[in-house]
Amino acid sequence: MPTGNNKLRTLIESALLEDIGMGDVTTDAIVPPNLTATAEIRVKEDGIIAGLAVIDEIFQVVDQGVNIDLMCEDGRPVKASSIVGIINGSCGSILKSERTLLNILQRMSGIATLTHAFVESVAGTNAKITDTRKTAPGLRLLDKMAVRLGGGVNHRFGLDDMILIKDNHITAAGSITEAIRRCKKYIAKMKNPLKIEVETKNLAEVEEVLRIGTIDRIMLDNFSLDDIKKAVILINRAVQIEASGNITLANVRAIAETGVDYISVGALTHSPRALDISLKITPKLSI
Repeated sequence: MPTGNNKLRTLIESALLEDIGMGDVTTDAIVPPNLTATAEIRVKEDGIIAGLAVIDEIFQVVDQGVNIDLMCEDGRPVKASSIVGIINGSCGSILKSERTLLNILQRMSGIATLTHAFVESVAGTNAKITDTRKTAPGLRLLDKMAVRLGGGVNHRFGLDDMILIKDNHITAAGSITEAIRRCKKYIAKMKNPLKIEVETKNLAEVEEVLRIGTIDRIMLDNFSLDDIKKAVILINRAVQIEASGNITLANVRAIAETGVDYISVGALTHSPRALDISLKITPKLSI
């Protein structure tokens, strides 16, 4: 599997191939190869900008002769009508990159903006807003980057990061106790100090996990607010606590005030609204 910057390059190459295919026939038909242009990246609504750092990677693939001048940094608040970047270079190269560039900027900025709203809602508490693996297939690297730029923290990136025992694992093992026992045996065998989190559905399951002990985090999945409060008292800081399920901007503050450590919000990446961003080109007339 590609790692680090290689993952980003692979993602960008795949996105460009998906869009350009065998070539941009419209641009090839209309735009002279030697025509240059200036393009402004303009934000059309207030939000948090995210993905600017990816623009350079796009043109590293399409045309390294294109110059990008950024007007602000990723993770910063931006106002409607503000220009966040200016691109100079081949008009054809800019046009071929336009949709991929905007798709990434709009999605990442939408995720960052939504994450920021949740983070602001729990300000002053100890709770951290975290994401899930409910990301767009192939875009997890960028989705999770956007969460960080919005002020959130990342949960596990993939299935190999940590052990997270969920309801179907418990069903397969027969019980929470047996699932944890098998995981500890696996960790000892593999000599890999993976952290263990257990998803619980009710207070009885929380009590079962606490009897076993020596895990790292308990997830309270779809608990009522009253049961979250009871679970926090029951756990008494023995392990980290994560609240999950049906988290909204309307209820996240109350959940944070119960004393949980993490609040995971799947909506950050499975249903963000894209931030409205446009790219306008001005061709440069040759003298």
